[in-house]
Amino acid sequence: MTGKARFIFPILMAGIMAFLMTALVTWLNLGLPPDFIRHWLAAFAIAWPCAAATAFVAIPVARRATGLIIRVIGE
Repeated sequence: MTGKARFIFPILMAGIMAFLMTALVTWLNLGLPPDFIRHWLAAFAIAWPCAAATAFVAIPVARRATGLIIRVIGE
């Protein structure tokens, strides 16, 4: 990935993952109280920037690890 896409992709991917995971964890911890959306969005607001920063480190590592695994097991 090159250009702007290499910056946009991790941010969007992290947003999608954080959105779904914070919903799940909030639901598991609280059930569905009347203020569920407020709790969920508060968790998401914290999780997305953390996930995006982590994605910039994790994506290159995952690419290298994938390449290594493919070389070891063969295509």
